[in-house]
Amino acid sequence: MPKINGNEIRPGNVLEHNNGLWAAVKVDHVKPGKGGAFAQVELRNLRNGSKLNERFRSADKVERVRLEQKDQQFLFESDGMLTFMDSETYEQIELPAEILGERRPFLQDGMTIQIEYYEAEALNATLPQKVVCKIAETEPVVKGQTAANSFKPAILENGVKVMVPPFVGQDEEIVVNTETMEYAERA
Repeated sequence: MPKINGNEIRPGNVLEHNNGLWAAVKVDHVKPGKGGAFAQVELRNLRNGSKLNERFRSADKVERVRLEQKDQQFLFESDGMLTFMDSETYEQIELPAEILGERRPFLQDGMTIQIEYYEAEALNATLPQKVVCKIAETEPVVKGQTAANSFKPAILENGVKVMVPPFVGQDEEIVVNTETMEYAERA
């Protein structure tokens, strides 16, 4: 594994630290008036989700881990476990539904998602950035309502609540950004 200096840590890097695998969420480079510069790094544990704030000086060496990324197709869910199939080897793998967290409702049958592996252990799953969803219910359009920055609440078929522009109606399909969980555009 390559070792990097403490000042080379970037958000998104995966590090081996304190016998655990951590993802750098936020990195702030601090140069105090007295003493040496350091990087204040917010880390998230990839195995249990706990957070940690750590200081790394430029002389500190940390192990940078490369995760193997594989595209896998979602097949079905049973008893809180999601079953995926590797698109190259057709091998099936079961992962707990919690691996997707709050983005779980956006997972659709046959969707290809990216799963990150460390050796043989699946640590992270990423949905496509944009997903097409159908609106189950929303308020009707009010005549005379200004379109400038006015949004109305809508409930998608998967149960997620999003804010949509006033011109979007019920039973319409919209594109939702899965990273911000917000309306992106009409489908």
